[in-house]
Amino acid sequence: MNILLSIDVAAKKFILSVGQVTLLAIKGFVGIFLPPFNLKLVLREIDNFGAGSLLLVDLIALFTGMVMALQTIYGLSMYGAEMYVGSVVSLSLVRELGPVMASIMVGARVGSGIAAEIGSMQVTEQIDAMRALGASPIKKLVTPKILAAMITLPLLTVTADIIGIFGGMVIALFELEIDRTFYIDSVLTTVTISDLLSGIGKTVFFGALIAVIGCYFGLRTGGGTTGVGRSTTITVVTVSILILISDFFLTKLFLVIF
Repeated sequence: MNILLSIDVAAKKFILSVGQVTLLAIKGFVGIFLPPFNLKLVLREIDNFGAGSLLLVDLIALFTGMVMALQTIYGLSMYGAEMYVGSVVSLSLVRELGPVMASIMVGARVGSGIAAEIGSMQVTEQIDAMRALGASPIKKLVTPKILAAMITLPLLTVTADIIGIFGGMVIALFELEIDRTFYIDSVLTTVTISDLLSGIGKTVFFGALIAVIGCYFGLRTGGGTTGVGRSTTITVVTVSILILISDFFLTKLFLVIF
């Protein structure tokens, strides 16, 4: 009986949390189209999302592409098809690995930062002071982050795809001694516009997800500095899980569309 009651309480909390996140996302999106428009806040968030994450995302993409090339060469060599390493690496990166890896890295770095920033404001009652002055915390804190994430993450994914494919080419040149022109031609022949749109389209959703989840847990923070640490931790875990889960459904959707 106690187990059933626990499940019931957990289910109610989960449903309530989903509703609160959805409401926060709707308010944040609506704020994009309502005045006043503070471009300075959006540019600051774009710098935080983009410039601050560029090196991390590209470094991971480089070694991901190199590892992918090594594993692909090993697998295809059993069938004498190792010359097609460029096609396999590029398609895997553009459609799947590039968007997901970039989103998880940005989610871990920026999502935790958002939760810590807003959580610190929450525990020090700055959010309440903002409301008392007649300002909207959603408009000033949530909306710029959502807009910046939806703009920046697709651009980061494009750079990650390029760097990852380059890393695969480096390994292909040294391991197989194939001509770089052949590698590039195989990439251009394999990757289509629909592949690019599929990968980049996911990151628009992932970016909004990172911003909304980070803001949600930040606004729910309580219990002083301990609560801030707890919010950052649960933000990273939640964002990573939701990106992987939503990636499955978005992949299925884009396979139907494209």
